[in-house]
Amino acid sequence: MPEEITKTESPAIEPTAQTAEPVADMSAKIKTSKKKRSKVKVTKGKIFINSSYNNTIVSVTDLTGNVIIWCSAGKIGFKGSKKSTPYAGQRTMEDVLFRLKERGLVEIDVFIKGIGSGRESAVRALQGSGLNILSIKDQTPIPHGGVRPKKPRRV
Repeated sequence: MPEEITKTESPAIEPTAQTAEPVADMSAKIKTSKKKRSKVKVTKGKIFINSSYNNTIVSVTDLTGNVIIWCSAGKIGFKGSKKSTPYAGQRTMEDVLFRLKERGLVEIDVFIKGIGSGRESAVRALQGSGLNILSIKDQTPIPHGGVRPKKPRRV
């Protein structure tokens, strides 16, 4: 038998005044603008400087560890090997300090991790900012015991 195509005609749904109104109401309820978040005022906090061979990342937290502001050399616009330079570390810290002014931070503890070249210049930029630095602590991980030695070679 050849295939038979049967058409079932369904009543065409035409938009009426009743169905068009809820759509208009829904679009009126949806807000397109974002609500601006209020900036949290913090007087005491911690600054973490993570400096690797490839990048320098600075994070500012409150005393409980919630990140308030962060910045990296890549976020500022440095690319490739320029991210690991001392100048990139300095600019990263300057950007953090610029955005930190409106938060009201006065006293800070500084924690440094890593062996990159941007760590010293980031700390120097921080010392020249006028913030009250309570402590500077180096948290660079140091291996103890080292890696497992190779098996003796059998000849």
